[in-house]
Amino acid sequence: MMYHSAAAGALLAFLAAVPAPYARSAAPTPPPADNLDLRYANGIAAIVEDRVITVEDIRRELRPHVGSIQQDSRNEQEFNQKLEALQDDIVQSLIDRVLIVKDFYKPKDGEKENTRQIPASVVDNQIAEIQITEFDGDRSKFLAYLRSRGLTLREYRREVTEGIINDYMRGQQHKSQSVVSPVKVETYYNENRDKFFQEDQASIRVIQLSRSNSETDAQLRAKADEVLAKFRAGESFAELATQYTDDITRRSKGGDQGWQKKSDLRREFAEVIFNMKKGQVSDPIIISEGCYLLYVEDRKYAGVQPIEEVRGDIERFLVQQMTRQSQERWLERLRRGGYVRIF
Repeated sequence: MMYHSAAAGALLAFLAAVPAPYARSAAPTPPPADNLDLRYANGIAAIVEDRVITVEDIRRELRPHVGSIQQDSRNEQEFNQKLEALQDDIVQSLIDRVLIVKDFYKPKDGEKENTRQIPASVVDNQIAEIQITEFDGDRSKFLAYLRSRGLTLREYRREVTEGIINDYMRGQQHKSQSVVSPVKVETYYNENRDKFFQEDQASIRVIQLSRSNSETDAQLRAKADEVLAKFRAGESFAELATQYTDDITRRSKGGDQGWQKKSDLRREFAEVIFNMKKGQVSDPIIISEGCYLLYVEDRKYAGVQPIEEVRGDIERFLVQQMTRQSQERWLERLRRGGYVRIF
């Protein structure tokens, strides 16, 4: 990273003379418990080119994530560690955003001037969408938000435009890495066969007949036998489930429970299901809550999955991996070619 620039030096001198950069709210507010004011005592986290990244910029990006960090942290020390790591990630992301926008506006090889622009209509549509989704379509709320941040509508348009540019440029990196050769897929599969081991699984449907207060086992069995007779006469188990199951959450789905591992199921169900073949239905299983009929729609047996079953997953993984690597190389190049100072 470069640390010498007359313009940046002048900017630093100006900022040093300002006691509270961008602190535009009229009434004082209590300091947030995120330690940002302690980490960045003068309110500045970084300078990128001619742009300043402030504590408030970080705080605005951080705010939506604090609750989940609190839930995932076992103690205050872990919370503070995670919070600081996220703050660092946000600072880097904001730095990269400025550098990406600079790269977008830079003339391409062989061109004297940049010809790329974001159409005004795209920005207008994005702002309109933001007003609808984040401010209930209320323009007065939207303008109050701008005032709370000390932004003019023109400044906000610039911010939205840069967000669109950032997404577009990152998307171009993903697009450039969207094809994986069959050789790479097969090599990854052969080198990571243990990752594709699967346990016994069964795709099942269930008809649940709940027990009423006075209902006996014999009465429940009689109901189940009636359903079984219709199945053996050729009716679809899924259709029977929509008629008979008392599990209202699964009724519309024909009792479909999806793919289940042995460890996912109650012992009395697992022992029956994993001794059945595809297309078989169980005898009535009676327990205290009621009676159950189990149908095995399909089976997957323990072992390494064939490459054709996992090829799509491998391709998606490798595309993501290649995109991350390509994007990091691209960002490192932008960082080396830009002026960045982190405080």
